[in-house]
Amino acid sequence: MSGMAERLLSAGISSLMGGKRMEEKKGFFKRLVEGLTKTRDNVVSKIDEIFSGFSSIDDDFYDEIEEILVMGDIGINATTSIIEDLRQKVKDQNIKDPAACKQLLIDSIKQEMNVGETAYEFEKRKSVVLVIGVNGVGKTTSVGKLAGKLKDQGKRVVLAAADTFRAAAGEQLTEWAHRADVDIIGGQEGSDPASVVYDAISAAKARSADVLLIDTAGRLHNKKNLMNELGKINRILDREYPEAFRETLVVLDGTTGQNALAQAREFKEVANITGIILTKLDGTAKGGIAVAIHSELGIPVKYIGVGESIDDLQKFDADEFVNALFDVENRTA
Repeated sequence: MSGMAERLLSAGISSLMGGKRMEEKKGFFKRLVEGLTKTRDNVVSKIDEIFSGFSSIDDDFYDEIEEILVMGDIGINATTSIIEDLRQKVKDQNIKDPAACKQLLIDSIKQEMNVGETAYEFEKRKSVVLVIGVNGVGKTTSVGKLAGKLKDQGKRVVLAAADTFRAAAGEQLTEWAHRADVDIIGGQEGSDPASVVYDAISAAKARSADVLLIDTAGRLHNKKNLMNELGKINRILDREYPEAFRETLVVLDGTTGQNALAQAREFKEVANITGIILTKLDGTAKGGIAVAIHSELGIPVKYIGVGESIDDLQKFDADEFVNALFDVENRTA
């Protein structure tokens, strides 16, 4: 094949992949808009009533918005910050009409949630991603979906099935590994999770893996055991794989609202959490919790899930999320 033909073929493949990603993103945004319907009915429609119901911008106007945001699981800290930012913008721009505040409020919420470019540093380095979370939140499923996403990006991925506490976890993860076409290292039910991690590190090194993705057992009802287990895993990683960049993600169920925030707070006590995977955002009225977690704990939401398929886990995009929440046309797609 000539150089020109190779370049044309390469350009064609890149264009095709880019088109596929764009279609996937558009499809995900549509599902996100649908998934956040209950949250929108719970929060945004009430805020719209304030914008249209008030004739002037006064303390009562701000108090009403504040109350709705807090009731919509956006949290005290985030709400306070958003309202302060809104007040400042209204003052700076000398705005008198309450209806003109909607876009300013949208911009303030986006500002509060922006995760920044460094949030996905682990994708650019040889890395270990430790995933924790209680049973039932979609942890093992999220690990499988994340493995698939990384594989689609051309990464060599090794999965470690270190949740040896739950009988079905290993089988479930093996199924996801086959679906994503990545290698998996597991152990017997009840075996030492740290020994699984040790074997997985050896496999990751031998196979020149870009990412070692570790599914761990999450048992918050016994924090001492969890702390000991994570401590042991981290010591093995420090000793055997010091060159790997470390990421620790906690998986939370978006339908549980303030309970998800409480779980994140507890996990933060036992692990160095670097990000959140927020699942089950489809069909919940508590989608505002994504804002609260980021603001209250200083931990960014890095991935969100709105369904069961492998494409239903996507990187968190503050603009996209808030546009979907307010049902604003997605101008970035």
